[in-house]
Amino acid sequence: MFTLDAHLDLAMNAMEWNRDLRQPIRAIRKREKGMTDKPDRGNATVSFGALREGNIGLVVATQIARYVAPENPLPGWHSPEQAWAHTQAQRAWYQTMEEQGEMVLVKDLTSLEAHVKNWNKQKNPESAPIGFILSLEGADSLLTLQHIERAYAYGLRAIGPAHYGPGRYANGTDATGEMGADGLALLKEMERLGIILDATHLCDDAFWQAMRHFQGHVWASHNNCRSLVPHNRQFSDEQIRILIERGAVIGMALDAWMIVPDWVRGQSTPRAMGCDLEKALDHLDHVCQLAGNTLHVGIGSDLDGAFGTEQCPYDVETIADLQKIPDLLRKRGFSETDVENVMHGNWLRFLKRAWG
Repeated sequence: MFTLDAHLDLAMNAMEWNRDLRQPIRAIRKREKGMTDKPDRGNATVSFGALREGNIGLVVATQIARYVAPENPLPGWHSPEQAWAHTQAQRAWYQTMEEQGEMVLVKDLTSLEAHVKNWNKQKNPESAPIGFILSLEGADSLLTLQHIERAYAYGLRAIGPAHYGPGRYANGTDATGEMGADGLALLKEMERLGIILDATHLCDDAFWQAMRHFQGHVWASHNNCRSLVPHNRQFSDEQIRILIERGAVIGMALDAWMIVPDWVRGQSTPRAMGCDLEKALDHLDHVCQLAGNTLHVGIGSDLDGAFGTEQCPYDVETIADLQKIPDLLRKRGFSETDVENVMHGNWLRFLKRAWG
């Protein structure tokens, strides 16, 4: 079934992990054997081939580069200018992949409809270009408000103002505090340009402030449920309900620590913790129960977000295994329409509303 994955860090993997995503998964893993500089070396799950094998024809693909102040212990760039330059290197990689026929930018209703039509009529998608919608995860790299318009001009269509820790525009996971004047100005400019607000990673204070101040289209590209795995990275039921009211779609993330409680990074293993796709679908199902329907859920796997098979459901060997989800949903009693909603329908309808 045609699938839309609303969160992949493809350019980060190419430019920081030095992965040639045109290579098969097996080749990527083999080349990384014995490497220890990244947590998921030798365990990659994402490549262009695996995306095509899984009929994942459209993804939301990120630019990501965090600025860290001198007292901030998180990894990142030491100036916003460096962060901006790094996002532009990532952008250059996407452009190069377009030139090579591997990817195609989707940025409006016309390109969306054309790409989905072209993908679905492919008898053999082994060489079909993968559509991507450009998103910025964490807004630290936007030097000024004018840079938002510059980014929009080259195709940026969604922004998550925060990532981990304190940010220049908003505070994110494991941080607290509302946005200041710069953050509110960011929201206003996003609303003016029609850029989607990605509520993922906003700390609770910034989340509720954004819901009050931003009147544009909101989604949560990759988020799970706090009631099932307690952590400030997850959404509370109250947050999920307001997102439902705003017409948002929430993407199910496949990072194991977000799926099962009591995960210890670097020690726990998916099989020992019982972390499989069924457990992940419990989060998706929880959102459906709160909504009373299947209209606000989708997939935002984040399967290349600095983790691989060592920290994802044990029945996921590559991202192509997202195609196991339809049968698992059917076994839970989801109708065929419900399954289509999850795999692509909700994201596509959201985009048509946002861009229509």
